[in-house]
Amino acid sequence: MKFTLGWLKEHLETEAGLDAVVEALTRIGLEVEGVENPGEKLAGFRVAKVLTAAPHPQADKLQVLSVDTGESVLQVVCGAPNARAGLVGVLGLPGATVPANGMVLKVSAIRGVESNGMMCSTRELELGEDHDGIIELPADAPIGTPFSDYAGLNDPVIDVSITPNRQDCMGVRGIARDLAAAGLGTLRPLEAIVGQLPPVAGEGAGPDVRIDDPEGCPAFYAQTVSGVANGPSPEWLQRRLQAVGQKPISALVDITNFVMLGLGRPLHVYDRAKLNGPLVARRARAGEQVLALNGKTYALDESMTVIADDTAAHDIGGIMGGEHSGVSDTTTDVLIECAYFDPDHIAKTGQKLALTSDARSRFERGVDPAFLDEGLEIATRLVLALCGGKASGVTRAGEPPLAPRSYRYDTKRAETLGGLAVADARQKAILESLGFTVDVEWNVTVPSWRRDVDGPADLVEEVIRIEGIDNVPPVPLIRAPGVARPTATPEQKLERKARRTAAARGLNEAVTWSFISEAEAAPFGGGAWALANPISEDMKVMRPSLLPGLLAAAERNLKRGAPSVRLFEIGRRYLADKERLTLGVVLAGAKSPRGWQAGKAQGFGAFDAKAEALALLEAVGAPVGNLQVMGEAGEVYHPGQSATLRLGPKSVLAAFGMVHPSVLKAFDLDGDVAAVEIYLDALPAKRGSGFMRTAYTPPALQAVTRDFAFLVPAGLAAGDLVRAVKGADKALIVDARLFDLFVGQGVPEGQKSLAVEVTLQPGEKSFTDADLKAVADKVVAAAAKFGATLRG
Repeated sequence: MKFTLGWLKEHLETEAGLDAVVEALTRIGLEVEGVENPGEKLAGFRVAKVLTAAPHPQADKLQVLSVDTGESVLQVVCGAPNARAGLVGVLGLPGATVPANGMVLKVSAIRGVESNGMMCSTRELELGEDHDGIIELPADAPIGTPFSDYAGLNDPVIDVSITPNRQDCMGVRGIARDLAAAGLGTLRPLEAIVGQLPPVAGEGAGPDVRIDDPEGCPAFYAQTVSGVANGPSPEWLQRRLQAVGQKPISALVDITNFVMLGLGRPLHVYDRAKLNGPLVARRARAGEQVLALNGKTYALDESMTVIADDTAAHDIGGIMGGEHSGVSDTTTDVLIECAYFDPDHIAKTGQKLALTSDARSRFERGVDPAFLDEGLEIATRLVLALCGGKASGVTRAGEPPLAPRSYRYDTKRAETLGGLAVADARQKAILESLGFTVDVEWNVTVPSWRRDVDGPADLVEEVIRIEGIDNVPPVPLIRAPGVARPTATPEQKLERKARRTAAARGLNEAVTWSFISEAEAAPFGGGAWALANPISEDMKVMRPSLLPGLLAAAERNLKRGAPSVRLFEIGRRYLADKERLTLGVVLAGAKSPRGWQAGKAQGFGAFDAKAEALALLEAVGAPVGNLQVMGEAGEVYHPGQSATLRLGPKSVLAAFGMVHPSVLKAFDLDGDVAAVEIYLDALPAKRGSGFMRTAYTPPALQAVTRDFAFLVPAGLAAGDLVRAVKGADKALIVDARLFDLFVGQGVPEGQKSLAVEVTLQPGEKSFTDADLKAVADKVVAAAAKFGATLRG
């Protein structure tokens, strides 16, 4: 929502400057996204008068002007056909920047004649499209005055982000009301603003309108004005609309935009000559189409509300008018529509048609249902003032939803719920300044323009935001006097530990969208959760895995020259049954750069992914020593170069390995890419809830290591052998790890040699040779169950 400071001060009587207004807006919950002063880009442009105009000696289409700047007379070369002695226009002095093209003016020679600046056209100053000649100002325009001051362009434009619940602030007046409640001034009566407009006599009967769809359009008010003269709107109105990004079209259309932006009341104007019969608010018929004002044709269905005559639908109700019945320069008789459309119907229709408009953004939030008569009257008075004509009476079809809403309010909740003690009198003053009615028993009646207020908690919010959220004292959450309560949940602690470990291992954290395209989701089984109203086709489904976002990020980084990509992300994947907390890792590019020792650059492999998976699992408390390496990592991974880490056949904690070539092709990735998925929600819960851990006591006796080399079938997984060896004597064997793999001379075909280091820890006494032999026999026996024999 954009508005100018001058526009705001028409509704708000205040001496506050721009900085104070901006600070107050943010403080009361209307976040300021930006401030721009259009007059700043016109620095260096002055009102100037052409004293003489003579032909250029070297060019037929150029003239040499002498121009009075108010301080001196400068020579300027100009090619405008309307340049002449006596003309008052706008001169750009040397050093000024032309807004339209960014050119910095300087003293230069044009065809051998010195020129000290430029006489400017409307287009060059970005004030319109006219470029046929230079700007012509009234003869009495003060020479030497900065043009931005003369034209009233030094009016800062404030851009405010309006949240969906604040429909009352979709107009300048609503924002002024909030600032007045915040103590920044006084809200001026509306009649004081429009009082200079001609009154509406309203002769004769109103136009013939009716409602056949009371659900979609509960109320439809209308009034006609005959004998209007449409054309360009006055300069003050055009500049006001241009300042906030609206393109002036004609006086009649500009009036509707002015009322919508200023008062939050959308309107529509029809050319009566283009209508056949009465207007009716009804449901669209199957297959019915409307050519909208944006030049596009929309196919409608029976759920949508339209405004139609006896011939066709002319208006997608509350969203956009149609071209066939729109006003033009030849319009002489108009019908002004001021209706109330149901917010839910508007939102659903807009979503189906993928059609947005200023009117839709207001109607779907909910405009003031009590502002129909007054909004229509103000629009009609503006038409009479700017276009002339004679107004009819008003036709009122239907009834707007005006049932009052009232809530019993306990002033103590400002402190218990909002955290700020506010005196009763102050709370009453705040609520009344916002338009609420408060009786002696603290029954608070909600104003018609505050559809978002739906209970006492919302009243607390109003009090606290106006009193000042910054004034709420910080209070720690406590469970006992003086004892702070830990605020992090177990899940948050788990995420924190995983995030820190991943970062410490040299991985860079990525934050990718939870929404992805159907094409990106397809290699991962598709998205179980499809969005009914996606932002775009690239964000149509909820991600079934974190890998699509990470692979897309890796592709972008590699194509921009990154030699190595090591990314991780902690987030949720969305499956058919529930959301699941997951940690994803992608390793792409070079693992290590080329060098005189290593030779060529080394890429990532499946074992790099496994190392990351084990390290991260160990950091978050998974029983790494009990994990089993099994296959079936899924179609996303390369078969034979991937696996899962499990605590049992059904307890999958992680998947890791090389990404399948078909997936890499889908993401336009070249080379090998390794990936890891750790299912944090599948981690076994830790036993015990105490905060203290038993102190570590080192063993009194030194550990003993023994190496075993086994010949095993070539297809045996090394992890199975290591797990069997470690479990051969759980009392004495504290660790077992693979340290060598050999295939070649001395190893029979179809077999491989696996060497395992076994660590034994004595308890109360040192091992004897007999003890070590007994353990060795158990190790060999355990390995023999997998077809392993000791290598000679």
